[in-house]
Amino acid sequence: MKNEFSPEIYFDLTNFEHRAVFDGVENVWDVLPRIADYLAANLRPAILGTVHSGAYLIGDQIFIAEGAVVEPGAYIAGPAIIGAGTVVRHGAYIRGKVIAGRNCVIGHSTEVKNAIFLDDAKAGHFAYVGDSVLGNRVNLGAGTKLANFKLRGTEIRVRHGDTVIPTGLRKFGAILGDDVSLGCNTVCNPGALLGKGAGSVGVSLISGVHPAGVLIR
Repeated sequence: MKNEFSPEIYFDLTNFEHRAVFDGVENVWDVLPRIADYLAANLRPAILGTVHSGAYLIGDQIFIAEGAVVEPGAYIAGPAIIGAGTVVRHGAYIRGKVIAGRNCVIGHSTEVKNAIFLDDAKAGHFAYVGDSVLGNRVNLGAGTKLANFKLRGTEIRVRHGDTVIPTGLRKFGAILGDDVSLGCNTVCNPGALLGKGAGSVGVSLISGVHPAGVLIR
């Protein structure tokens, strides 16, 4: 029987340029500790896109693909891959260990670290994305926060019905499957998982595992 937490349940990886980062991953959250090693092995520094005057690129481990745009006031610390057509807007803060695919948006006052954006994923306004994966065409409403650390700093466990699954991680935000859309000011507690096409209304608080297509109110 197929593992219900395998990456293929949450994402169509067929066209994702960096799908190899998921090779051999059993539970989808296990990709998070692999991001740094993947970048170390595969990142080839180059600035092929448009980086406007006033943007900050920190360190030499940064790849910005052709057609990508980094606006004035954006801050990118490597290692980071910014894919073709992706826009890093004014005031965005990329703190390293980030893989952004094609045509993504990392928006104004959005902070990202140790995260993967699959193609067309968008965190356009005032978001926090830490230790998380956003699937294809995910959209985060303004003010969305993917909390990644428990108040007491203990291991994050995935709660699914009556089952509690240890992850071995102290930092783990959210796994958002393809086409997930979260309303403005939504907060995901550490270890939240939403299946493909799920969503939330504004000002939602999300914990645990939610199936594909559900609308959280």
